[in-house]
Amino acid sequence: MEQHDDAFTPPDARRARRLRTHEALLRITDRHARGEHRTRWTDQGMPMPPGDAVRAVADLAAGSVVPQEGEPAVDQDDLTAALTLVPWAREEFDQVEAGLLRMAKGRGMTWQEIAFGLGLGTSQAARQRHERLSRRVAPDT
Repeated sequence: MEQHDDAFTPPDARRARRLRTHEALLRITDRHARGEHRTRWTDQGMPMPPGDAVRAVADLAAGSVVPQEGEPAVDQDDLTAALTLVPWAREEFDQVEAGLLRMAKGRGMTWQEIAFGLGLGTSQAARQRHERLSRRVAPDT
């Protein structure tokens, strides 16, 4: 992709979103990674998974996790970064859920049993959820 340096051409929104998402993940990892995530970041430059980054900011902002010594407080930019990562984290979780549904069906579970596991009232609701997830996680062609 080309850099956007023509003042009269609209920027590439998808490219800008990807860059913002990447920067959001790096920001949260750099400021709030702990334990194994901190070790991987420090030793290998590997950022946290998006879902873990969102959870870290949410827990710190809510006060359910106490900041470590020297760790900066969650600020507005951290919250914006976490919000930026939500669609990516949701996409990853949707892929996990779709995979679990395929495995459950592949191992002979009925839609009613799957509905029970998901906390849904009917087998039809479970089938519909599977169909929606399958459409969302289908690779772009």
